[in-house]
Amino acid sequence: MTERNDHYTPPMAWLPAWLRPSTLDVYLLTQTVPPFLIAISVVLLALLLERLLVLLNILASEASPVGTLLSLLADLLPHYLGLALPAALCVSVFTVIRRMSEGDEIDALMSSGVALVRICRPFAVVGAFIGIMSILLYGFIQPHARYQFREGLYFASHAGWAPVLQSGMFATPSQNLMLTARHVDQDGSRLTGVFIRDLSEGKERDITARNGRLRTDPVHAEVQIELFNGSILTTQPGVQPTVTTFDHATRLITKTRKTTFRDRGNDERELTSPELARKIRAVRKQSAQDAAEETLEQMDASVSSPADISLPSMRAEFHFRLARSLSIPFIPVLAVSLAIIGKRKRGVAGLAVAVLVLVTYDHLLQLGESLVANGKASPFLVVWLPTIVFCGGCTILLMFRSQILPIRRVSRRERPEAVA
Repeated sequence: MTERNDHYTPPMAWLPAWLRPSTLDVYLLTQTVPPFLIAISVVLLALLLERLLVLLNILASEASPVGTLLSLLADLLPHYLGLALPAALCVSVFTVIRRMSEGDEIDALMSSGVALVRICRPFAVVGAFIGIMSILLYGFIQPHARYQFREGLYFASHAGWAPVLQSGMFATPSQNLMLTARHVDQDGSRLTGVFIRDLSEGKERDITARNGRLRTDPVHAEVQIELFNGSILTTQPGVQPTVTTFDHATRLITKTRKTTFRDRGNDERELTSPELARKIRAVRKQSAQDAAEETLEQMDASVSSPADISLPSMRAEFHFRLARSLSIPFIPVLAVSLAIIGKRKRGVAGLAVAVLVLVTYDHLLQLGESLVANGKASPFLVVWLPTIVFCGGCTILLMFRSQILPIRRVSRRERPEAVA
């Protein structure tokens, strides 16, 4: 008779012990996922709605289709995702820890020997993972998405009249042409009850047709309309009006303008992080060569040419991206430290303090980026110093709340009596 092996094998048993999530880690992370998804959805929706109104006004004036609007919003998503991820991470971690603190779950864990630093560990790991993803987001995805957004907005603003109509709408593809239809189908190309007024060549042509169809000719870059069962009334000063009937006719509406957009890289924010690093090294090398051959005034004129991106601007963008990504793992540390409340206390200012700290830190980074881009300060002073202070302050605050730091609170009974 063979013996059965009934030993339980936990999930991810092949991982090292220090990487294997425990029951506490799984519990904390599962509690964090719902508020994280809700927070990131609300923040993204609020940010996109603000830009949606601006894009609607721009695209409506150009008669652009709805697909162009959706494409532009999709290009904006990586930019706003970079803003929403830190905020959603802070709110979700704070919500979970505050609920556990109010329900005495934190006290039960700490009384059983689980330190607050151990409770914070799964959140810090998630923060580190989001920080790595942010390096990819800030350094690779956002530059391409920013260029695609600018390219799409340019073509939407310079593509000329789009062959899309609505029922009863008066369209003016050109200065001398007016077009309307009594009924237009959903795709905007099949028309019923068509009326066209053409004032070109010193004549007035009033064209009516029972049916019509708009189509774009990609070969000749033209927008044409096919008309069926109609008539043309032509009037000209000093000439008797004429009427012409037709069964089928094709008429040119307008020529689409072929426009081209510039290449990517006109702005430092359109360059990926490796491209920024390579360009910074190339500009420094070129500057060193110019310094050996030219005068100082000539070197300044060649380096700060309007056609190229300045070296301070590229340095500011590169350090700003890296500093923001490396500070994300410390956001859960700040949230855990501020979410813990004492007994018989109903703290409500913790989340407000956390948001205030994050907003202040982000504005300091943006200010430092501007100072570096203008050549007025070093990135190690105005970008990395606030980053070190923020990360160190979050760590010290967590150690203080965990009672790891050698700080002893003197109670009222232990205070020495005042000398009479």
